[in-house]
Amino acid sequence: MHHGADGRASSTADPSRQEALYRKIGWRLIPVLLFGYMIAYLDRVNIGYAQLGMKKSLPWGDEVYALGAGIFFVGYLIFEVPSNLLLVKIGARKTLLRIMVLWGLMAAGMMFVTTPTQFYIVRFLLGACEAGFFPGVILYFTFWYPSVRRGQVIAIFMTATSLISIAAGPLSGATLKYMEGMNGWHGWQWLFLVQGLPATILGVIIYVWLDDRPAGAKWLSDSEKALLNYNLEQDASTGDNKGHSFGQLLRDPKVYAFALVYFLLMGCAYTIVFWKPTLIQSGGVADLFTVGLLSAIPNMVGVFSMVLFGRSSDKLRDRRLHFGVAALLAACGLWMMTMTQGNLQLSMAGLSLTAVYAATTPLFWAAATEYLPKASAAGGIALISSLGAFGPSVAPSMNAALTKATGNGNMSMYVVAACYVLAAILMFVVVGSKRPALSGPRVAVH
Repeated sequence: MHHGADGRASSTADPSRQEALYRKIGWRLIPVLLFGYMIAYLDRVNIGYAQLGMKKSLPWGDEVYALGAGIFFVGYLIFEVPSNLLLVKIGARKTLLRIMVLWGLMAAGMMFVTTPTQFYIVRFLLGACEAGFFPGVILYFTFWYPSVRRGQVIAIFMTATSLISIAAGPLSGATLKYMEGMNGWHGWQWLFLVQGLPATILGVIIYVWLDDRPAGAKWLSDSEKALLNYNLEQDASTGDNKGHSFGQLLRDPKVYAFALVYFLLMGCAYTIVFWKPTLIQSGGVADLFTVGLLSAIPNMVGVFSMVLFGRSSDKLRDRRLHFGVAALLAACGLWMMTMTQGNLQLSMAGLSLTAVYAATTPLFWAAATEYLPKASAAGGIALISSLGAFGPSVAPSMNAALTKATGNGNMSMYVVAACYVLAAILMFVVVGSKRPALSGPRVAVH
């Protein structure tokens, strides 16, 4: 590799130098952020397990728990765009510190709710405090990775949801079963406490460990920074919308089409996550710990799906076909699961096939960040994410109401399957066939 007169890295950089650079960046950034998202996701969805214990001491109807699960995303929606715009001004480290400390305290505070109103308020505040973490990290990756590497990076980051779900089932089930009555608290109270407080600790670790931008990374040499900057500049110069401001994005129909796809994805995903423990329990599994263990099986399928689809998507430089295949497989899995209820083995096989849906979200964000201009990426990412948050804010309650009205739990699963098919169709329309341009030799992210 050599440098031009302006100090930038030449495009003729040795591929081995490229590989070493992105491996170094990957090991520095991804593990701590992945662990942070694991905790965020756990605190967001553990209500699905906690309700199994809460219903014994707080006998509210399913509608109350479904509304509480969804109201989290109302707070998330309101504060997501401001949080991402603030990240650009004050940096990722301060933003993530504020988010993680506050959400950890709110997540642990769930243990003290005794009425539906308190339940709704704390869930709303939890969403408000966590707002900005996910879109903030997606934006943060754009500071370090060109688009052609981003699909796999986002996929690896998002395996956090499936990885923690593998552990969340057994961990939550064991907490509900074996910590019941300890210190006079219910198992569900212990669940919120032990799964909430780690976020506050990790927030401090992230603040110390990460750098806001590559320019401030003392662990990168000057030549590595030059090569990284060159790749990012080349990537930005090939963007279709590089001149758009955030105001122009607000008038861009394609941005709202992306938001609609994300609305469908999130509504489907959180409906499945929220009802999965109940679906397994309805198959004749009474023991809460066993419910947790069985729920780990489809989550392992989700992990492999994310990584495999992410790698293949980057290699073939295709987003929409990979997205469509993953979404349609998820729809088929839901159909199989509903058709085989009563047969635990076959319904678990259907639920495992459904778990391929985990691959759709990283593919979606890879496509969205390739479309959004660098100048307004912060607001664009947060806008799409916040509008999409309407999905999980209303879907659990809508499906609970549908189940109550029809007396048939399968109906809600049919709706979810149809939404995955619709999302696949929309992505084929929204995402063009043009492939993201390569910026320098492509390397794997480890």
